[in-house]
Amino acid sequence: MTGSTPDTRPRTAPGTARILTRALPALLLVLLALVGPLLAPHATDRPVTMPYGGADDGAALGGDLLGRDVLSRLLSGGTRLIATALAIAVVVTVAATAIGILAALRPRLGRWVERAADLAILLPAVLGILLIALAWPSGGRLAVGAAATVLGIPYAVRIVAAAAAPVAATGYLETAAAGGERLWYLVVREVLPNLRATLLALFGLRFVEGVYVVSVAAFLQLGPQPPEADWALMIRENAPGIMLNPWAVAAPCLAIGLLAISVNLAAEALAPARPTPETTL
Repeated sequence: MTGSTPDTRPRTAPGTARILTRALPALLLVLLALVGPLLAPHATDRPVTMPYGGADDGAALGGDLLGRDVLSRLLSGGTRLIATALAIAVVVTVAATAIGILAALRPRLGRWVERAADLAILLPAVLGILLIALAWPSGGRLAVGAAATVLGIPYAVRIVAAAAAPVAATGYLETAAAGGERLWYLVVREVLPNLRATLLALFGLRFVEGVYVVSVAAFLQLGPQPPEADWALMIRENAPGIMLNPWAVAAPCLAIGLLAISVNLAAEALAPARPTPETTL
């Protein structure tokens, strides 16, 4: 019988090859979304086969509910979704970084920020999106993106503030502050470099969250409207005919799922190394 002892060895830093391997599917999908409209064999708004027609020489993935080419709509339907999710991730990460670090460096302000963030977190994301969409009916995808950004910032602020608090309490930062260094110097030169891994992971997770929110909103008919080619909208439109042409639903589902999983795995690989208790058998 072999005794078990706790192993508190730190995780090894993820290699560049490992991160690229996990991010490769997402990078390929982003590239495909950018050049996809140029590669589409047919127009996205013209029927080329019968409704829910099967795959043949004229339509490699068959037709949708109006007989439009599924492959062409798939190649053209990811650009705006990815761009919206990317914009959400950038704005949320930048805003949360600024607010979270200030909250850590100024404890009195930090207490108010934490209380406001906790109050905002109580509002369910889907309910918030519906409220903003109803109050801004002509906003479309912009309203959905604005709602996802506003509702995503409180969570991100709490994460950044928690990661920045130990850095703000270090001796070298207190020495720099006592030496008269300005606030922007403390933020940019002292705190920000120590949060690099956390912020990269946060950016990846916010991107995945953006993809989910925009996709769910499109499925609820908030945002893109027919006849626009959009991955999430394709799922809703073609769900009634899934037994006739499964590719009309499966293809956009696979694209969204593969994109989210790949970015999530890459973000996990970028997470800061920390000691994890393990049991040696």
